Amino acid sequence: MEARISVTTTADPDRFAQLVGRHQAMVFSMALAHLRNRAIAEDVAQEVFMELYRRLATLESDAHVINWLRRVTAHRLIDQAREWKRKPQASLELVKEPAAPARTGDLLLNEQLQQLVGTLPEHSRMIVILRFQEDLELAEIAEVLDLPVGTVKSRLQRALVLLKDKLARRGVEMSL
Repeated sequence: MEARISVTTTADPDRFAQLVGRHQAMVFSMALAHLRNRAIAEDVAQEVFMELYRRLATLESDAHVINWLRRVTAHRLIDQAREWKRKPQASLELVKEPAAPARTGDLLLNEQLQQLVGTLPEHSRMIVILRFQEDLELAEIAEVLDLPVGTVKSRLQRALVLLKDKLARRGVEMSL
């Protein structure tokens, strides 16, 4: 006689599928902008959505889901970057494909900015991505990263000054 093991979950598969369809671009875009490696960004996004499935019953509204996704994605990306520092990868695939809709302007400057943002420390890089790619306000970023608003402000300011200095060294003047 066969023993049957049933796994029960309170997650609604239809709701989960709708949420993945609605938010996968945001999660992947954040991951790609932060990691600049398509394969690892896909892995991180998949991990985030697996965790979403496990936690779906505890998330009450669409706003709660978005906030939760941003928070979990940001923390997973920071953890991934720390892991890379401990275990350097043999090669990184630089992806030139934009994660967000292309903005008009100097394409060379945009590419230089993407490269320079990639050189920022993990927390500062994530703050810049959340502010300028995800268009979050400072209070929202503070909530996502579990940081005081003042810390977010100071890290963002330092990151912008650093980016401006690096651009100036490359002969590009920019006002912030």
